[in-house]
Amino acid sequence: MIKKSMAAVGAAALAVAVLAGCTSPSGGTSQTGQASTVKMVAWPGPEGDAMGKVVDSYNAGQGAKDGVKVELSLLSRQDTFSKETALMASKSSDMDIYWTASYNVGQFAASLDPLEGTDTTNYFPVAVDGLKYKDKLYGLPLDVSNHFLLYRKDLIDALLKDPAAQAEYAKISATVLGKARAPKDPQSWDLDDFKAMAAYFSKSDNPSSPTEYGTILQAKNLLYNTMIWNDVLWGFGGNWADNGKAALDSDAGRKAVQLYADIYKNKWTSPDSSQAEFPETQAALQSGSAAFAIQWSAAFADLNDAAKSPQVAGKIAIAPVPGGKTHVHALAVSLNKYSKNKDAAKKLLTYLATPAAMTQYAEAGGIPAMPQVLDAKKSINPVFAQVSESIAKNGYAEPVFPKTFQAYSKIAEDLSGAWVGQTPVDEALKTANSDLQGLLE
Repeated sequence: MIKKSMAAVGAAALAVAVLAGCTSPSGGTSQTGQASTVKMVAWPGPEGDAMGKVVDSYNAGQGAKDGVKVELSLLSRQDTFSKETALMASKSSDMDIYWTASYNVGQFAASLDPLEGTDTTNYFPVAVDGLKYKDKLYGLPLDVSNHFLLYRKDLIDALLKDPAAQAEYAKISATVLGKARAPKDPQSWDLDDFKAMAAYFSKSDNPSSPTEYGTILQAKNLLYNTMIWNDVLWGFGGNWADNGKAALDSDAGRKAVQLYADIYKNKWTSPDSSQAEFPETQAALQSGSAAFAIQWSAAFADLNDAAKSPQVAGKIAIAPVPGGKTHVHALAVSLNKYSKNKDAAKKLLTYLATPAAMTQYAEAGGIPAMPQVLDAKKSINPVFAQVSESIAKNGYAEPVFPKTFQAYSKIAEDLSGAWVGQTPVDEALKTANSDLQGLLE
């Protein structure tokens, strides 16, 4: 235990030193009347690139009026949160604004100041709720993430127009569901439609299928895959917890795990699904090996790009996740409780909470959590309007507690084997429920 504690202290000190070295030593209000420097962590990638452009605009405009200059620190995309954790553990004041998210704001809350008085009326309520802990807001929403059913419209349209194909679908659905169904437009699929369509578009059950597999499951032991599976759980009427008690070991939980297991064992998805996440799902859709998948909203732009997806561009369409529920989380920025420059940092946060700033963010490549901005800028990205509609109608946020982040990982660890039929469903759910209860306490 002593060795572990010393290692943790060493890691914290190293992270502080690294971050201190990548920004200027100035901070707080200058005694010479120069702009006060606010140091802000950002995430490398499209989000960080977009924020960089917003910050440049702020520094040249409103920031000059506010007497504030913002410096961004772009950390490793994989290690941003762990480095921030070390800084928080050491009560460092080196960073004024941290990069956070719905799934870790409960963990970080003790090291953050609540954003009291922030106008949240322009945001999706579910994005705001996902950044609250004990009824206090600890993060200002930036990008919003959700899921869609992305599907081959050409293949579904052909099925809906062909009586012989419809008859074959009815026969397969009767075998799969115990009762024949007629094929539907994906806009109105429930989870039974998802299952039957997965069978119909798989050569294992339908040798005439134009695709090898109906779908691809993101079933790798990975916390972000829990977010995808949660759509199925919520779609069956489930939840993580009920009145503070873990509720995974439920009828909805069993149905949600069993759906994955049935799809995997019947070869309605690639055997590689056991190691699949976002990139593999994207590749399956791009190659034409799968007819549809539950996928992150950010995936659509590349699938509709002829240069990046020449086989399917123009053929992929968007529908709500079957079952009518989509996980929503927001990337966010939060105020360091130990910052010595809070007044200046609050000026920046006030600016970032405006539709004008988030319009710049959208134009620079972000997906802001403001429906009015998405609706106004749908010409930039055709998915914007559907993101706005889907989140408003179908969005949910998982419970926020200090160990939410660990819960995503633990659920994936406990259930991923059952998702691909390697662990009995009831056994996996009992384990997951027990582990979740321990994290909730």
